[in-house]
Order: sequence, then structure tokens, then C-alpha cells
Amino acid sequence: MSDAELLTFPPPPAGYEDWFLYCAAEPNDPFCAENVGSHYESVPYKATNVAFAAIFALSLVGFLATYFATRRRGTFFAVTMILGCITEVLGYVARVLSADNPWQELGFLMQIVCLTIGPAFLAAGVYACLAKLVLIYGEGNSRLKAAWYTRIFIPCDVISLILQAVGGAFASSAEDDDTLELGKNIMIAGLVWQVFTLFMFVACCTDFALRVRQRKKLLGDAAALDQSRASSAIRGSKMFRGFLWALGISALAILWRSAYRVAELSEGFSGPLMAKQDMFIGFESVMIAVSVLVLNVFHPSVCLGEAMDNGYGQESKEEAMMSSGDSSERAVLQNQL
Repeated sequence: MSDAELLTFPPPPAGYEDWFLYCAAEPNDPFCAENVGSHYESVPYKATNVAFAAIFALSLVGFLATYFATRRRGTFFAVTMILGCITEVLGYVARVLSADNPWQELGFLMQIVCLTIGPAFLAAGVYACLAKLVLIYGEGNSRLKAAWYTRIFIPCDVISLILQAVGGAFASSAEDDDTLELGKNIMIAGLVWQVFTLFMFVACCTDFALRVRQRKKLLGDAAALDQSRASSAIRGSKMFRGFLWALGISALAILWRSAYRVAELSEGFSGPLMAKQDMFIGFESVMIAVSVLVLNVFHPSVCLGEAMDNGYGQESKEEAMMSSGDSSERAVLQNQL
């Protein structure tokens, strides 16, 4: 706004310190939309955000229904996905409210915090699935014992979640630019850590898949893979193969989204990427929607069955030992890997 425009700009109505506060209280005044800037560089599209709020609400119902339909199997996965969907719903509801009143600070900060931390919950559920896959194929195919994947990746995810939550708390309660900047930087640190963790997770998944393939060629399926009846039945199902694709798509979608949010937030809450609704919809909304929907369809409690139960793998090890052939010969070949 030029100096001449500032001189002719009318004072705010009585009872308000500035026009911004007035517009937050009276968002339907045409003067506000035409002359007063809001928290958003580009006001959220109401219909689009209503649609995504509905999508995540349906996904939430799906995860709840599957959890109880499978007799509460895979509790950790269910809890993380449910929490992730709840935060996503809250985030998009906040954006819907902001579409009607972009001057209201609560909706603006609520959507930033919820949509930033939501995928951290989803990532935790994805991480837990790798340990189950290691048990199904056999721990001999992995560089680490199955339990170590959760011991490594879940704490890393907690660190990411804490950083993003703390940063969001600073940003939402900031009364000056310095505190707001601090909150933003802490959130970015959490997102960067999340990107690193997701990248390492994808690398571990890729390494595990290559080792399974290599050992099958050298040893054959009977020697390379866990031969318990449960694991063999799971691996032979079409739903299991679908789940492998779904898990990969979900992890890559969250990784892509997290990288985008690092770039977006690094330019500030009023940066140019914040003004591009199409990029937000494509790289945030669509990516996270895809990550949950594919796991709704190929839910691990359905596709992996009893492998999602606590303690799975103990009986498998005993069966594998009883049905194994010449273990010494296999050990020699395994040491060549």
C-alpha cells in the first residue's frame, strides 16, 4: 500500500485497534475482502478442504472399523493411523473455517500445527510394518533383528513429532516476530528430521527386499524364507502382495509431502509457496490422502493376519528349525552374502 493510500485509508471502526481485528470479528464486511490482508497469502478453497476433511474422516472410520472387525489386531498401527487421521480432520476443518474468516488466528494456526504433525503419526504406523515383514520373510534375510526396526525408527519419529509439536506451540502462542520465527525454525527441524528418517526407512526397505531376492536365488525359497505355515500362507496371498505396494506408496507419499513442507515453511508463513493452493493440494492433501487410503484398502491387520499379533515369530522359529534341512550348508551360503 502506497503512502498516498495510507493517508486516505479510513480509520478502523470504533472499538477496534486496527482493521485486521475488525475483519476477524466481521469477516462478511465487503471492505475486508477488498482492502484488508489476512493470515493467508491465498485464502483456502472451501469446497476442496471440505472434501479432504470428509476423506480423512472416512479413512478414520475405516481404520476404527477394521481394528474392531479384526478383534483389535495390530493395536499400535491402529492407534497411530487413528491419531494421524484425527489431526488431519482437525487441520482441514480449520482450513474450512479459515475460508470463511481468513483473519481469525485460531483457524490459521490450528491448520498449520495439525497438518504438520499429523503425518508423523502416520509414519510411525508405516515404520512398525517393516518389522512384521522381516518376521514373515525370515530374520535371516535382514541385517537387523525385526525388533530393532521399531526400536530405531519409532524413537526417531517421536523426536520428529516432539520438535514439530513444540515448534507449533511456539508459533501458535507467539506475541512477537522473534518467537514466531523460533517456532517456525523448530518445526522445520522436526520436518527435516522426518525426511531423513523416512529416507533411511525407504533405504532399509530397499536393502531388505534386495537381500530377500538375492538369498532366494542362492538358497531357494525353502531355505531362504521362513517356512512356518502362517508365514508361507501370508506370503502366498494376493492381499499380501497388494500390501507390499501399498506400504511402499504410503511411505514415498509421506516422504514427498514432508520434503515439500520443508521447502514451504523455510520461506516463512507468508512465503510464496504458501500462496500456491494448487501445490498445497497436490503435495500435501493428495499425498497424505493417498498414504492413508492405500492402507485402508490393504490394511496390514487384514493382509498380514496373525503376523500383526504380539509375539508373532516365536512359533515360526520353532517350526522353521524343525522343518529345516542341512542347516550347516545353508549357513555357509548365507555367510557369502
